[in-house]
Amino acid sequence: MLLSELIQEDVIKIGLQAANKWEAIEELVDVLAAAHEIRMNDRATVIEAVNTRERSSSTGLNDGLAVPHGTVDCVRDVIAALGTSGRGVPFESGDGEPARLVILVVIPKAEFSQHVTTLAGVSRLAAGADLRGRILAASSAAEIIEAIRAAEDA
Repeated sequence: MLLSELIQEDVIKIGLQAANKWEAIEELVDVLAAAHEIRMNDRATVIEAVNTRERSSSTGLNDGLAVPHGTVDCVRDVIAALGTSGRGVPFESGDGEPARLVILVVIPKAEFSQHVTTLAGVSRLAAGADLRGRILAASSAAEIIEAIRAAEDA
């Protein structure tokens, strides 16, 4: 599954306000709820699933990227939200750098093994310095979508 298939304008938040990774996860789950990707009744379930995964091992990658994720029974398809942070969010990454690009991925529990490659693809694409730079420089969700599509077409 391509990142452009997961990320649309209504699940992008430029300027995350989060001071830590737990707040970033909640903020992005709220983006999913506002976009009607999850029901408000499922908000706590999704947050707990992602937080449980995060407590087992940080999803902060190197170079200012974090890909928090979790599996739940309350979604039918893989969904995602993308957030950017100018100052960065501490995510306990291997290089100690704060995450300036956070991609939250929520996966149906019954299909997790089928979507491990989705997670790997999202991480690999977003780890590209050129794409990360274009996303972080974007002033609109439309510019972010354009940057993702261009990277996928390259």
